[in-house]
Amino acid sequence: TPPIFSIMDTTTMKYSKCTCFFRIFIIWAISSWFRRGPSTPDPNTPAGAPRLPSRNLFPKDTLMDLYVFISQEEVFSDFNNTDALFWFHRDLVYGDWTTGEDGDGCYQQYKELDIPEHNGSLYMHVYFTKSGFHPDPKRKGQYRRLATVHSTKMLNKFKRRKFLKTKNLLTGETEADPEMIKRAESHGPVEIISHWHPNLTINMVDDHTAWVKGSVPPPLDQYVKFDAVSGDYYPIVYFNDYWNLQKDYYPINETLTKLPLRLNYCPLSLWRWQLYAAQNARSPWNFLPEDTYEQSDEDQDSVKVALLETNPYLLGLTIVVSIVHSIFEFLAFKNDIQFWNSRQSLEGLSVRSIIFGVFQSLVVLLYILDNETNFVVQVSVFIGLLIDLWKITKVMDVRLDRENKIAGVIPRIVFKDKSTYVQSSTKIYDDMAFKYLSWLLYPLFGCYAVYSLLYVEHKGWYSWVLGMLYGFLLTFGFITMTPQLFINYKMKSVAHLPWRMLTYKALNTFIDDLFAFVIKMPMMYRIGCLRDDVVFFIYLYQRWIYRVDPNRVNEFGTSGVDHTQNSTPEAANAVAVMDKPEGEKKND
Repeated sequence: TPPIFSIMDTTTMKYSKCTCFFRIFIIWAISSWFRRGPSTPDPNTPAGAPRLPSRNLFPKDTLMDLYVFISQEEVFSDFNNTDALFWFHRDLVYGDWTTGEDGDGCYQQYKELDIPEHNGSLYMHVYFTKSGFHPDPKRKGQYRRLATVHSTKMLNKFKRRKFLKTKNLLTGETEADPEMIKRAESHGPVEIISHWHPNLTINMVDDHTAWVKGSVPPPLDQYVKFDAVSGDYYPIVYFNDYWNLQKDYYPINETLTKLPLRLNYCPLSLWRWQLYAAQNARSPWNFLPEDTYEQSDEDQDSVKVALLETNPYLLGLTIVVSIVHSIFEFLAFKNDIQFWNSRQSLEGLSVRSIIFGVFQSLVVLLYILDNETNFVVQVSVFIGLLIDLWKITKVMDVRLDRENKIAGVIPRIVFKDKSTYVQSSTKIYDDMAFKYLSWLLYPLFGCYAVYSLLYVEHKGWYSWVLGMLYGFLLTFGFITMTPQLFINYKMKSVAHLPWRMLTYKALNTFIDDLFAFVIKMPMMYRIGCLRDDVVFFIYLYQRWIYRVDPNRVNEFGTSGVDHTQNSTPEAANAVAVMDKPEGEKKND
């Protein structure tokens, strides 16, 4: 079967969008854990003693005072330093959604901060106290432990900036910034730089759930803090930077004199907090470094922009079809494996397309490895390559030649066409199709190689070869789908194709069309979805004009007619239907 949907077009995009939508979809599962009883005994309680539900230490409508201190110290104690006090707001009402400048319970504070010395970090220390109390433990008469909520956040964010040293391989020139080249020479190809974003929201979660210590499900458990003595929990303070797009962060360097900071205080409902916590969660079971599986900055921003700018109804439809997409992808994979595992004859199938699919998957894998793409994408492409290699064993006879070893040590792998392929007209049509295809592909390949060498910068000749092959396959790879169309045309039949698998993949392509126009994506990706649709409609047209005779016995010895229900004398004397009418044979 031809590779109808190019893996290089969809793998990277599919990972980012499905990750976000899948997380949102399973929020209900997290919610179902909220009031579930404890599953493991608490070592701090007597054996067999049940753990009682706790209550919020701040009842609803409690008057609070907000203190925000900015310091370079991670542990803050200088409460008398007025320069460190960024914001003080008196008499906030816990759970109030009607006050504030816009009547939504939100307040705002803006100031400009001094740049930290020696490339240090800035920490924000937030204290909520019941009205009349102070967060300084040294003030014995004004401090109370159960009346004080404290949380800390580092304001700056350290991000890795990778410098890809590329150049024109013919002239040796590069369009990179000379200053960036100097920094790369002095700091290396990877530099960790402190970045800044001027906006941050402090959320106080309006929640009075009777949490049970030890039974709060992740990732919510890291935010619910219990008092060791009373067993009750403190109000949940959440620092919300989810809508801070990665592209809006900028490096803290010598060109800056001040750091602007706009803080917002807003109440937050329980279910919205669940969404934010789930989106920002990092799996505790993941043993890989963070940069090997996390989405890139561009992928994270594209999903957030889609959530902000997309119509809610269309967004809801997208979430539903993303789940359907995963189901269809699994069904297509299952039926593809079943088809090739039980296939006995290669009549009507393009073997060369299968071989070319292996080459295509190998190029994609080497390309994403060279560009250090997301680890999950690498695994996905590698699995696809293994499946394509397995298909080779189904369309060709593969054996080890232990007599003629490579360098006298490694056995040779010998490939030979199967007899059902050699002795059929399919091989003739397959060779003919690729012959005609080469007349188009080779000139296009040569032109693209020259263009890539003249106008595109590369890390080296190896990267040029991979980038050129990848770009060519991405642009013109759909042409390799045409040999199967040619074979179908010459044989005037489509009965040999795995239609169930093709249908699932076609449905996935239509779903990709929806994603391509809902989420901001490159135009080449959208064109790729369109061309796949066109090819599949050609397959449908061939299926319509080359009707499958249900009485014809296929290579498995079965037909589409139930002979037990049609065992009449007239059926027994019926004349066998020929494979093809004489008029169609003349067209071969």
